[in-house]
Amino acid sequence: MQHLGHERGGHRWRQGFRAHDRAAVRRAGRDALRCDLTDPVSVRECAERTGELLGHVDVLVNNAAGFLAESQVDDAAIVRTILSGTAGTVLMTESFLPLLRRSERPDVVTLVSLEAESRSDPAHIAHAAFHAAKAGQGRYAEIMSQRLRPEGIRMIALYPPDFDNSDDAARDGVLTARSVADCVLFAVNQPRDCFIRSFHFEPMPR
Repeated sequence: MQHLGHERGGHRWRQGFRAHDRAAVRRAGRDALRCDLTDPVSVRECAERTGELLGHVDVLVNNAAGFLAESQVDDAAIVRTILSGTAGTVLMTESFLPLLRRSERPDVVTLVSLEAESRSDPAHIAHAAFHAAKAGQGRYAEIMSQRLRPEGIRMIALYPPDFDNSDDAARDGVLTARSVADCVLFAVNQPRDCFIRSFHFEPMPR
């Protein structure tokens, strides 16, 4: 799921919501846009519509990628996994760069994964295509961090292991979604001379 932040106007835009998710967002006085990360036209149209609605974007969070387990593998699934993870991140970032450049404090946050690293969990059930997609996602973030630094656009990548998504998860050892979100908030709220390029997490032993 992709997230677009427009801080000063108090808006938050997300792509890929199901119908009831979009309805809940609208009831909160906001809106949602649908976007297919494997389709360049869909991504471009999403960026154009966001520009019409917001004018600029302060924070883009790349948090969408298809997971692929060994048991789910077929040729089409492999292509979707790599397109949504690597190509989707590239397309979203490139399409939204014009809107980010209009911001006074632009940040791009990419939720990669421990699976992108050589120390990935050997017990993980992901197909190698998922590891490859995440590695491409992380490499793109690293390259763009260096290239966008002179423009003041910060590229922040996170490499978490599997984490607990429960709203009431206890922070007693296993990484939680709340803690990952806290890392993001910490990074984007730093002064503009502070470029935190990446967060690497140590997984809990099994």
